Amino acid sequence: MAEDHIRYDILAQEALRGVMRKVLQEVQRTGLPGNHHFFITFLTGAPGVRVSTRLKERYPEQMTIVLQYQYWDLKVTDVGFEVGLSFSDVPEKLEVPFAAVRGFYDPSVNFELEFDVRTDEPVAGDVTPLPKAETPKPQAAPRSTPKPSAKKPEPALEKAPADADKPAEGEGKGADVVSLDAFRKK
Repeated sequence: MAEDHIRYDILAQEALRGVMRKVLQEVQRTGLPGNHHFFITFLTGAPGVRVSTRLKERYPEQMTIVLQYQYWDLKVTDVGFEVGLSFSDVPEKLEVPFAAVRGFYDPSVNFELEFDVRTDEPVAGDVTPLPKAETPKPQAAPRSTPKPSAKKPEPALEKAPADADKPAEGEGKGADVVSLDAFRKK
């Protein structure tokens, strides 16, 4: 096989990251439309990722966040995004470069993107801790129920209400964090 001097693989990854960036920019501008919501998996040790020391200790390699019911201050740039989320009732601010994202999934329409994350540079100790975010300003979004996964996820956020009117007993208002492997076709 001939050597790929153009590097189509890198160009395709950049184009697909552009899809994710454009979607997040639109959500930043107008909020989540319809039942859309996102599971975003990223490497916590990738260059440029900024999470609190508490989250880095709990998720030393990667974590998945859910943008659905309770998030605030979503800011999207050409190179990444930052967002406020609550983890066990503790508000946190996360900064994630698009280059650190491994997966983007919208279960409302079964749309999934997977990315190769370059780890050429050392990632250990590269995370810059952030202070805890100030008072959260949740953005309301229509409620929907994510498709059930085959695996029991390791929660990073509190569980989302089972229906729109009242939370299920013992559940909070966040959402489960699950790995994208749970959504991949077997």
